[in-house]
Amino acid sequence: MSNTPDSSLAAVAEVDARGLFCPEPVMLLHNRIRDVAAGQRLRITATDPSTTRDIPKFCLYLGHELIDQQKRDGEYIYLIRKKTG
Repeated sequence: MSNTPDSSLAAVAEVDARGLFCPEPVMLLHNRIRDVAAGQRLRITATDPSTTRDIPKFCLYLGHELIDQQKRDGEYIYLIRKKTG
């Protein structure tokens, strides 16, 4: 994976959770999404396979939209739109 974000995964904020393990990626996401305006997108990159379960549940529980979820070169990449309202 290159260091240049894929245009389909463009976001106003990013969380780099590579090398971290549960629950740290979700904790970082939870803290960072507070800084993002409603309706804006945030991208998180992680290496912990448990994020494939934890991040979708995080979005579902808090009402955020999981726009995209990919696995590339051993990394899990998520694009999340912060809930509006």
